[in-house]
Amino acid sequence: MKTFKAFVIVVIAFMVSGCTVVRQGEIGVKRKIGKLDQTIIPPGSVGYNPFITRIIKMPIRTMNMEISTNLPSKEGLNVSAVISILYRIVPEEAPMIIEQIGLGNEEAVINSVFRSSAADVCSRFFAKDMHSSRRAEIEKEITVQMSEILASRGFDIEAVLMKNISLPSGLARAVEEKLEAEQIAQRMEFLLDREKLEAQRKIIEAEGIRDAQRIISEGLTDEIIQWQSIEAFKQLSNSNNAKIIMTNGQTPLLISPEN
Repeated sequence: MKTFKAFVIVVIAFMVSGCTVVRQGEIGVKRKIGKLDQTIIPPGSVGYNPFITRIIKMPIRTMNMEISTNLPSKEGLNVSAVISILYRIVPEEAPMIIEQIGLGNEEAVINSVFRSSAADVCSRFFAKDMHSSRRAEIEKEITVQMSEILASRGFDIEAVLMKNISLPSGLARAVEEKLEAEQIAQRMEFLLDREKLEAQRKIIEAEGIRDAQRIISEGLTDEIIQWQSIEAFKQLSNSNNAKIIMTNGQTPLLISPEN
């Protein structure tokens, strides 16, 4: 009886040790007697013979590798930066990566390729470009150059992101002064444009008043003036206030200068 129980325990232990789970974001590669199976094992449970077989698991989700380094510039300066490299392993190339690079050596290979590509690309740009809108252009060129090298090695380089750029102190101050000068120049240009618009508005307004007066003066005929005089007399006659009207019969109101 004891022998049977021991046998059952051994069988259960064998079954447990011969089963593993490949989680989401991973793939499995089976190594049997030292030989890699080229078939990729998708996420899920998988059984294998633990005495002659091993299941190697590799992440295929996007990975983030951070590197602190000095980037050379076109003028020969070193710019300190923290770089994030977003990459992932191409699932179908996992067996090749294990064979040719080795499990756990991925970051060492990517790091080396990055340093070479970054030095080549950054040496074509000025240090201030790494701190300006041209940063995106530099990131893209490094990404493209790394992809050309690492695509055949089974890696997909999604992005290279330059963070925490630290320019040399003297250059950093010069860049800040230039940006301040550009902001002041833009503000002065804005003020000049506003004053020009205001001057144009006043000119247009003055021209409108002049044209209106010209139209009015050209339209004041003797008949219109006489009609306006009659209307003025009517309004005065309707007023309840006591009044003295002095007129020569042609103008609505005539007041002697002596009065």
